[in-house]
Formats: sequence, C-alpha cells, structure tokens
Amino acid sequence: MVDHLPHPGAVDSFVRARHGDPFSLLGPHPVAGGFAIRAFLPDAGRVDVVDAVTGTVRGTLARIHADGLWSGTVETDLPYLLRSFVPDGMGGETIQETEDPYAFPVQLGDLDIYLISEGRHRDLAQVLGAHVLAVDGVSGTRFAVWAPNAQRVSVVGSFNGWDGRRHPMRVRGQSGVWELFVPRVAAGATYKYELVGPDGNILPWRADPVAWATEVPPATASVVDDPAPFAWTDHAWMDRRAAAQSADAPISIYELHAMSWLPHDGTQPSWQLLGDRLIPYILELGFTHIELMPIMEHPFGGSWGYQVLGQFAPTARLGSPAQFAGFVDRCHAAGIGVLLDWVPGHFPTDAHGLANFDGTPLYEHGNPFEGYHQDWNTYIYNLGRNEVRGFMIGGGLFWLRHFHVDGLRVDAVASMLYRDYSRKHDEWVPNKFGGRENLETIAFLQDLSRAVHETAPGAVLIAEESTSFPGVTRSADEGGLGFDFKWNMGWMHDTLHYIEEEPINRRWHHGEIAFGLVYAFSERFVLPISHDEVVYGKGSMIGKMPGDAWQKFANLRAYYGFMWTHPGKKLLFMGSEIAQHREWNHDTGLDWWLLDDERHRGMQVLLRDLNTLYRGEPALHVKDTDPDGFRWVVLHDAEQSVYAWLRFGHYGQRPVLVICNFTPMVRHGYTLGVSEAGIWDELLNSDSGRYGGSDVGNHGSVEASQTGTGDQPASLTLTLPPLATLILAPRQVGRS
Repeated sequence: MVDHLPHPGAVDSFVRARHGDPFSLLGPHPVAGGFAIRAFLPDAGRVDVVDAVTGTVRGTLARIHADGLWSGTVETDLPYLLRSFVPDGMGGETIQETEDPYAFPVQLGDLDIYLISEGRHRDLAQVLGAHVLAVDGVSGTRFAVWAPNAQRVSVVGSFNGWDGRRHPMRVRGQSGVWELFVPRVAAGATYKYELVGPDGNILPWRADPVAWATEVPPATASVVDDPAPFAWTDHAWMDRRAAAQSADAPISIYELHAMSWLPHDGTQPSWQLLGDRLIPYILELGFTHIELMPIMEHPFGGSWGYQVLGQFAPTARLGSPAQFAGFVDRCHAAGIGVLLDWVPGHFPTDAHGLANFDGTPLYEHGNPFEGYHQDWNTYIYNLGRNEVRGFMIGGGLFWLRHFHVDGLRVDAVASMLYRDYSRKHDEWVPNKFGGRENLETIAFLQDLSRAVHETAPGAVLIAEESTSFPGVTRSADEGGLGFDFKWNMGWMHDTLHYIEEEPINRRWHHGEIAFGLVYAFSERFVLPISHDEVVYGKGSMIGKMPGDAWQKFANLRAYYGFMWTHPGKKLLFMGSEIAQHREWNHDTGLDWWLLDDERHRGMQVLLRDLNTLYRGEPALHVKDTDPDGFRWVVLHDAEQSVYAWLRFGHYGQRPVLVICNFTPMVRHGYTLGVSEAGIWDELLNSDSGRYGGSDVGNHGSVEASQTGTGDQPASLTLTLPPLATLILAPRQVGRS
C-alpha cells in the first residue's frame, strides 16, 4: 500500500516535464510511519529500495503513473539504492542499481551562489559545469548551470537516455543557478541541458556553457571531463615568466592556426603531433612565444575559432583538455610562452549555444542595436550584467590558471569599446551620458585586468585595439583599461601601405614609415603582422611586395629588418616567415614545399637571425616603451628613401644602428652620424647572400670617424645595399 501519494497535478506536471521543483516530488519525504520514496524510472518493470550498506531489500515501489513514476514507503531514512528490474524485450530482464540523486543535499555553498550572482566568482569553472566528485562516499557528477528565467532545467545525456524527465535539477533561490548531483556518472559521459522557457515550451537542447570538454564538431554535446589533475612540470618557467613577459623583455610572437599549421599529409592532427613538430621549429627560428588563434571550442571551423561557444573547453578537434595541458607544459619546458586569442566580445547564434539560452536574451543584449553584430552575424555579450561579466572573467582566468597559459590576446577590443561600432547613426544606443563609449565594456576590461594580475601573476593581457582610445595599457587603477600590451594597428597599416608602393613612388610617402614614432611610446606596443593581413584578398606578405621576383624578396627582407629593429614587441603570422605566395587558407595549410627554394629558405634564415639578434642585443628591446631608447639619425632623406636610427639600452649596453634603404639603388659613400667613433660591426645585412640577396655591403665592419654629423659626435660612411636593412653596433661599448 502506497502512503501519501503526491498531488495528481504535480504528477501530471512532472511527467510532462514541466515541474520546476523536482526535490519536492522525488526522493525521500517523511510520512507517518517512515519515509515515502519516489523515483522516475520509465524503463523499469519493478523497483526495490535496497539498504546501501547491507544490500537488504527494505521496500518495493509501486508504479503510480504509466510513464514511469514510482512511489513507496520505507521505515527509516537510511542510505539506500534504487534497484530496477528492466525488461529486455526477450522475456528476460536486466538489473540496474544506483543511488537516488534526489536523496542528496544541495551541493553549492551559499557563498558560491552569492559570488556567481555578483559576478565575482573567480573559480567559476570549479562550481558551474560538470564535475566528477564524491558526495558522502558516492562517486558521481555534479551538474550546475545558470538559467534564471527557465521554468525547469534537466540534464540529459548518455546516462539517462537523453530523457529530460529523468534528471530535473534544483534551482537555488533567486540566483537562477540550477544544480544536481547524479550518482555514478563518470568522466566521458556526454550531456546537454533541456530547458523549459518562461513561455512553457521546451527549448532545443543546450550545450553546457561551462563545460571543460566537448564532442568533436560537428557533434555538439558537452563531455564530463576527467577530474584527475594534470601533473605540471613547468615550475621553473612559471617562476620566471613575469620577467620573460615584461615591457623590457624581448618578445617575438609566432601566430598560428593550430589545425592548418600542421602539414596536410593525412595524419590525424593532435596536440601531441603539434608539440612534436612545432616546438622544435619555434626553437630553431628563435621566437619567444607562440600565439594560438582561438582554440576554445567553436562549431564552425571556417570561423578560425573566432565564433566561440565553449569558453572553457579546448577544441576536441586536437584532443582532450589534458592533452592540451601537456602541449602547454612541453612549450614551457622548451622556454616558449603560450598566448591564446580570446573572444569576449561576441558569440555565434547556433541553437545549441548561448543564444536565447533560457528562452530569453540572457548572455546577449535584448535590443539588437546593442546585442547583434551586423558584421559577423553574432550576438554581443551583455557585459553590464553581473553574471555575464563574471562568466567571461571566469573563462579568461580558467585558461591562465588551469592551463598555465601565459597571456590572452583580446580580440576586437575596438568593437567592444564603442556602441556605434560599424553601425548607422540611428542604429545604436548611447550610454547613460549620451556618448558612444561602452561604459560596461570599459568596466569589464578593468575588472578583467585586476583579476588577471591578482590571481595569475606573470600572465599578460594584449589588446587588439585599432583606435586611439586613450590609456589602453595604463593601469586600471589609474583609469586605464589595464592591458599589458596593445597591437599597434596604425603602425601596421602605415608601413604596409608604404612598402606596397613601387620604390620610385616611396619618396611621396616617406612620412608613413616615420609616423609611428610620433606615438610609439604612448602605449606598450606589439607590432603585428597577423593573419588578418594575409586573407580576404589582401595577398600574402610576399604578394604585397612590388617589383620582379628579386625585388619582392628583397623588399620583404628589408621590411622584416625594419620591423625587428623598430620599438615594440614583434608578431608574425605563420607562413610569412617562408614568404608563402598564396594567401593563407585554413583548409589547405602552408606550402612547406617552398623551402626547397633557396629564396624562401633564405627568408626563414633571416627571421631566425633577426630573432637571435633581437634577443641578444638589449638595445633592441629593453627600452621599447622609453623614448630615451630611440634616436633618429636620418629622417628626412625622402629623395633616396633612406632612414636610419639608433637604439639604446641601459648604461653599459652598446647601441645599435639601423639603416634602411627602400630603393633598389646601391648607395655608395652614404655618410651619417653615429654615437661614437671606432669600429662598427655589421651585425646583419638583409641583402646577404645567405638570405638570397646580392651580397652588397661593407665587408663586415666599418670605422666611424670622430667627425660629427648632424647631432651625433661621430660619423660613418657606408655602402647601402639595395632594398635592404643594415644593422651595426660598435665593438667598444659606450654611450654618447
């Protein structure tokens, strides 16, 4: 006889998957003479309640609804198991046994709930999402998701037949956080969330916004990750990375798209394979860092990762989260820093993602003039909402802390800072003061900076910001945005425009090379030649160069010499170091076979030598943000398209002289001022035969006389090679 049957209306609501408070119906409930136990087990033909300690049957439940709701009474509230006898359709049955999810107490603490609501939970990835753990000695997975406007949320997955009635979750008050501990669900289980929106309709299944792992796209389920902590071996790197990433350090970044960097030879791409091939390559070329285009999970590979849905999950295309951690650890063991492109500005509209997550605009703004990106057909995060701001900051911190990533390059900051970005005059919403600045984004970036610098020491934030917004790299506490570095997009546009001109016309564009020095020390800059410069019809780097084949290569070598000696950290996109002719195509990868040609191989050798020189000469990096570290020597020789400057380090470190001749003419007897007399050695000549040049130069060294020129106390007379950069330094260390 079943005591205290639930109200028929509650039963009907539950079996229609509309019940919003499953713990009021399921699990143990005190009744006269004991406890009523109710469970939803639609496949069962019989259900026993079994003592979890002794295995003794304490009672048998009765089916109280044809869809599979069972209820019965036991005498005591002892730890119990539900033993189901499931017909196999062939006259037999299988026995399934598990603890009752609805017999367990709340899992998340009140402080966790409070911090989530405030947007200040710095370990968000540890509380939301799916986590294998033991509760009262029982192993299982705790699921938690934020969906404040849902009437009901269930976890569905490989462990419950993807049936939304099996595991409805508990909501934690007004926070909108739903949670449930499901016993015996282990790592590797696939799952999603089934939500009933505020209108009472069941929404398309959603992937977990805080999942640590996913299925390989185009599959879209989340995956319960292995809880075993990764055994890091990078303690030495972590101890010194703050110094390796400071404003006075040599930072030379190789940007790559992980999937298409690997040769397309039919081998399955993986983090292991990438580490095997990329790490030796980076060491050979001398780059200090790699920057990976977004490896957070994204449904469409053609977005290159910039339309992210799995903000906490490394893409399964290359392996598991632990394998990604292993890749980072191997990079650190080799002394290579790892930066990630990170996209907090927008997300795609895929139905299994964040869009209209609980039946309302939750992660995005409701007003399309604020919440829809017309350029990219994506939604814009509502960073003015506490929980969304906390979600994004928690995601950024997760990569830095959990995966030991060394920095985040924040994508498309300009699109976040301005409410009218790429909008018509009547299609944007002003801020509360009537202006175009996005005050919520500014506050978010400042909070992000504080959180990163407080909780991930030594990690850096880099802004891709294309406007003159002030104080991008000023401390957040001093009113800036708090980035450590900013991409110098103006420098990139001006200098590429110059180098694309025919040499005969460059005299009319002479200021484009020099203009970057007007503001070079206003921020801490990275000089970027990124993937954006070799796609969408812009041509490859070698393809941008004018002239015949010889001039193209000479132009590019001279440009790289100019770039590597200009104030600012360096970034170069993959393929540019081998002068690939084709634009980059993510489907076909790089033309590695070009290295059979000595001209392409020479370009690669030049980049190696530039990196070696850049790291080895303090004058080329220690005062990147200090105007005292730079002095023009030749600025106004537009007629001959020649520039020259000195770079200085600290006292006792030798200066470096750089001369660029951006015409195909050899300049004999070219005299310019230098900081001291004596022998100056030719450290690098981009026209050297080892790089594929014509070997015009100064026989390795030249002596500076004590006759001053311009504002310099000494002078050199040089032969300037055609379309080339010369780099010299005095044998005797001194400083004028």
